[in-house]
Amino acid sequence: MQDLPPIDEHRLPAEAAAVIARMRQRIEQQVGEIERRDQEIERRDREIAWRDMRLEKIQLELARLKRWKFGAKTEAMTAQQRALFAQTLIEDEAALQAQLAELQAKLAPTPHAPKATPRQPRRQALPEHLQRVEHHHEPADTTCANEGCGAPMQRVGEDVSEKLDIIPAQFFVHRHIYGKWACRCCSQRGQGRLRQEPAEPDVIDGGIPASGLVAHTLISRFADHLPYYRQEAINARAGVHTPRSTLAAWAGAGGAALQPLYEAHKRFVLSAAVLHADETPIPLLDPGAGKTKKAFIWAYARSQLDPQPGVIYDFCAGRGAQYPIAFLAGLDPPRAGLPWRGTLVCDRYSGYAPVLDASLHPGRTAAACAAHARRKFEELTPRNAGASPVALQALQRWARIYHVESHFAGMSAEDRREGRQRLSKPLWEELRVWLELERGRVSGGAIGEAINYSLNHWSALTLHLDDGAVPIDNNHIGQQIKPWKLGAKNWLFVGSELAGERAAIVMSLVQSAKLNSRPCKSPTTRINTGVSGRSRMVNSPGMLSTGG
Repeated sequence: MQDLPPIDEHRLPAEAAAVIARMRQRIEQQVGEIERRDQEIERRDREIAWRDMRLEKIQLELARLKRWKFGAKTEAMTAQQRALFAQTLIEDEAALQAQLAELQAKLAPTPHAPKATPRQPRRQALPEHLQRVEHHHEPADTTCANEGCGAPMQRVGEDVSEKLDIIPAQFFVHRHIYGKWACRCCSQRGQGRLRQEPAEPDVIDGGIPASGLVAHTLISRFADHLPYYRQEAINARAGVHTPRSTLAAWAGAGGAALQPLYEAHKRFVLSAAVLHADETPIPLLDPGAGKTKKAFIWAYARSQLDPQPGVIYDFCAGRGAQYPIAFLAGLDPPRAGLPWRGTLVCDRYSGYAPVLDASLHPGRTAAACAAHARRKFEELTPRNAGASPVALQALQRWARIYHVESHFAGMSAEDRREGRQRLSKPLWEELRVWLELERGRVSGGAIGEAINYSLNHWSALTLHLDDGAVPIDNNHIGQQIKPWKLGAKNWLFVGSELAGERAAIVMSLVQSAKLNSRPCKSPTTRINTGVSGRSRMVNSPGMLSTGG
């Protein structure tokens, strides 16, 4: 319109001038509407850009939380550090998920979509072995309230709800009364002799604690990782004064009393034909230097495929091969001259080479850990850009192998061997051919080291294919070592070599008990609950007494 030549409206008829005026007014209105729409579009574009940025930020935060929660140990935070922030992570993740859902709902509204039925939370059923205290709630008047009736009502059913409760730890006293008996007639003749039952043996003869309290102190220290000063404060809440020095003395006596059981348990673990082995450093106090030095816990466990699990620990001052050689030599009196023989599942640490030397120790074979070989490639696949394509393809091949292996859980050793030969062996052979091809293509570096690690230990990595009792990796023993790392975060260091040996004794028995834990039940027991005389305890379990 601006490019049109000017029009002299005074020379036009009145009707034409009016039409032109109306057209001009309409055009101005349309121009205004277009400007308003442009402004609205611009505003919406800014809102969309802001929401996209917000969505991206939330998704990055969720990814970071998941890395903290599920990431590998090579991430910025260790597993112990992530455990410290577990509750905060859960809260943050829930809040971010709620914000993400709200933003996504605004971006893509679906007004006509049917509203989903709210999902009821799936609450895990309370364990059946827990004792039940029944509280009966019945109406005070059970006659019909309808006018003109008044007949007695009949009980037609009931609703049952269960709530979990706890009775805090309660101290009690064993009062042993030893009666004295004498013959009066013999006493009158001067021949009387007193008769009395001898005192019952206990862990600490003449001491205050019963065996149950000694066991509770040991479990609190080595299973729940509570230092003695915390136990002292906990006991003080019940009005019982137990100085930390006293608790330490009880633990020392308890550990000494468990030595024979530890030796018997050692013979049980070493009777297995397949063992896991691993070691981990632990700080040991060095009083002369005024600091701590590095000691080691060596762990040996029966195979994770063994129907009778067990684990044993050996506290050692170092990491040399002499320690596992001595432990597996069977030089203690019950096993004198009977060194352990079988398959040892371990990593490729050089300290295990003398232990598995066939010329020195015949009858021993080595099985390598597939998880260690896989980890070499996983370390080359960071979550950001720059991941090695060879490592990514290797992880896919490892994933197929582990997926097939997961189907053999619960099988017998023979069935597992047959399944591995039929399903797993072709995948391993394919992996080997691929690794050899890739080794000729890469120039070296980290990816070359990862490939060489698997190929150099191939016979040990694939030993499990010919023996169904051998596990595919050594992850089982890693799980049994974790309690030591958690304990070190609480009691910080081991005070002496003797204290380390005592801790190894207690931890061996406690961890093996966890591996074999089963709820124990006993007949129904009635108690007086004091609730209107109508409450009773049913299905009372036989609790595993710490003093048993």
